[in-house]
Amino acid sequence: MAKTIRDESTASAYWAAVNTFCALQDVHVIADAPVGCYNLAGVAVMDYTDALPYLENLTPTSLTELEIASSGSSEIVQETIEKLKETGKQLILISSAESEMIGSDHQNMLAMKYPSVRFFPSNSLGENEWRGRERALAWLFDQFDDGQPAEVEPGAVSIIGPTYGCFNSPSDLAEVKRLVTGAGGRVAHVYPFESKAADIAKLKNSAAIVVMYREFGAALAEKLGRPVLYAPFGIDETDRFIEEIGRLAGTPEEAAQFIAEEKRTTLRPLWDLWRGPQSEWFPTIRFGVVASKSYADGIKRVLADELGMQCLFSHDSATADNSAVREQIKATQPQFLYGRMPDKIYLAEADAKSRFIPAGFPGPIVRRALGTPFMGHSGVVWMVQEIVNALYDMLFNFLPITRRQPDSAAPAQPLKWTPEANAILEEIVKKAPFISQISFGRELKRKAENLAASRGADTVTPDILKQLA
Repeated sequence: MAKTIRDESTASAYWAAVNTFCALQDVHVIADAPVGCYNLAGVAVMDYTDALPYLENLTPTSLTELEIASSGSSEIVQETIEKLKETGKQLILISSAESEMIGSDHQNMLAMKYPSVRFFPSNSLGENEWRGRERALAWLFDQFDDGQPAEVEPGAVSIIGPTYGCFNSPSDLAEVKRLVTGAGGRVAHVYPFESKAADIAKLKNSAAIVVMYREFGAALAEKLGRPVLYAPFGIDETDRFIEEIGRLAGTPEEAAQFIAEEKRTTLRPLWDLWRGPQSEWFPTIRFGVVASKSYADGIKRVLADELGMQCLFSHDSATADNSAVREQIKATQPQFLYGRMPDKIYLAEADAKSRFIPAGFPGPIVRRALGTPFMGHSGVVWMVQEIVNALYDMLFNFLPITRRQPDSAAPAQPLKWTPEANAILEEIVKKAPFISQISFGRELKRKAENLAASRGADTVTPDILKQLA
């Protein structure tokens, strides 16, 4: 029986190839695809974001019904190559779901007529974007490696992984670069974000490789044969990352000094927040995460394992059952939810009072400024800062503000409450943020008694609470 998938979380391997190859400055991508496939991100939920900018180095063959139904796409591919072969850029032809459905395979044609043009079968119909990126990065190295043995450059560190369509990559990449240089390393390459195809063979000369994401990049790192580190989340993991970069770059003393300086500078706001009165709220905070694996695991590690907050759930969005996620959000209603646009929709469906914080795609979110990292020491400070600000916002909502229209007068006589009504009141109040439960409970009790009095009743019963809830 076919399985219905709710709110698909990832794009296809076709877009993985586009987002990977188009990031290279000396590459032009030809997509064996219908018109429109060069500017419309193919995901099931809207993904309007400048993480996927207008791609000037992507040209579709503009398949029509003629090619798809009868003639095949070989001729139109050759016409497109002829138009682009004088650009001076390396041409890469990729398949799309449409060309794969009609069995287009241009490997032999290219070998005979255009040997400098490479063909990448994206497997759009069989893989999601993470598997697609993994394969695309490794394929590029196979295609462009010069076959020479590595000549390790002392202190050189290459970062692999940042491609178009990755959530929050400018900020997190800036933080990883800052940590590498602070530890005494030299950022030699950021691949493919700040690289060319001509740079790919040089990756193996790095003293160390940093893989930005747990979702993809490991296959290429293994091919390079260099020591591998992953971009860190949290205080302890970041400290270990700095120490290891220092060891591999031959600058252990500089790394140790940098960690000490981080505690006096970057991490100082965290210490100040921890010593302030708001630190008493931290153990009461209940949060959930639905994001790609790097962020799902990383946010949980920072907020729960290091800061002692309560993690209700943490899901890898690529493998999560969104129907189950929807029900879990409805049942738990976390105080903070780090997630995607589908999760924000689920909150709205449940009328939950959770504070939503974007932590993944799909979703209409712009994150090009460098001040919103999740990774590294700066990421810890930013996450805690956002939580504390949100807590103060919640308190503001319960201030006794004088309004233009006075609320309805309180009942003349105190009303009685049935035990069942009191139990329902307690259950409703438990779902409110801890710091506002007293104010929230008092306000809900007042509304219930006013509603009961307006009906001429002298007792608050469960039906009154259920109506208000």
